[in-house]
Amino acid sequence: MTFISILFALLIEQLKPMRADNPIYMQIQALANRIEASFNAGKVKHGRMGWWLVVGLLSVPVALIYWLCLRLSPFAAFAWNVLIVYLTLGFRRYSHYFTSIQLALSSGDEDAARRYLSEWIHRDTSDMDVSEISRLTVERALIATHRNVFGVFFWFLMPVGPACAVMYRVAEYLARAWTEPEHMQNEEFGMYAARVFYWIDWIPARLTAVAFAVVGNFEDAVYSWRNYADRWSDEAVGIILSAGGGALGVRLGEPEEKAMVLQADASAVDVDSLDLESQPGGEASPRALQSAVGLVWRALLLWMLLLLLLSFAVWI
Repeated sequence: MTFISILFALLIEQLKPMRADNPIYMQIQALANRIEASFNAGKVKHGRMGWWLVVGLLSVPVALIYWLCLRLSPFAAFAWNVLIVYLTLGFRRYSHYFTSIQLALSSGDEDAARRYLSEWIHRDTSDMDVSEISRLTVERALIATHRNVFGVFFWFLMPVGPACAVMYRVAEYLARAWTEPEHMQNEEFGMYAARVFYWIDWIPARLTAVAFAVVGNFEDAVYSWRNYADRWSDEAVGIILSAGGGALGVRLGEPEEKAMVLQADASAVDVDSLDLESQPGGEASPRALQSAVGLVWRALLLWMLLLLLLSFAVWI
């Protein structure tokens, strides 16, 4: 039922993708903001209590409804699975930014590409050239795909899959919402959310990197993973982007800036002593965007094939 649920959810999302500002997500963001405002007294223990409260309020009801659906009928459980996977997946949620940037670069409209990228990553892009626009777009796409698709796949395979999928997406959001805003960056309150998501995402991040290596340039992906992943301050981001860049034959990371700013969902990159010239691959170009699309689709097909084989093994 897991494979069929994911397949149906993917098909529905292709027909009608959810907007990033849909009412459900807006309510979750409002809840996280209320909990932060009520619990944030500047200590890690307050962040821990707030994290468990938010995650519990959102995942426990999902688990209870799932168990109830199992008692009613397999079809009810299947329908609930499809709904939750559809709500937690984000394969098409941000693709309009990527597509708009790709079309703008293809037509030579660099100003439009900068504008779309700025809206996506919430960063000033006015001085970026085509190579930097292409690189940041690829980086953001790879990380967004992992956190909105492959990470959800992994946790949906766990017992009480719908609740685990919700837990993953909520934990990912809290790790960003309670650490990345300017007024939260030096707060102890968000440390627990960041730490717990590190462990929640530990296995999925590596599985995503493996998938990119398998469906791309395997040798360069593994070489980059082993030698360049630690150049990012966010370990999971470093693993995914180093392996993804090697698989694509594109150098990712920011060689020009020494102090460093954003990567994907605003994760910082440490580029001190970063010798990217020895890293496999060339500079990012608009052509790399099309290559990234192919890499993501091939990785998705690999995941679906593995899920199908796993389902057959369970049925047999």
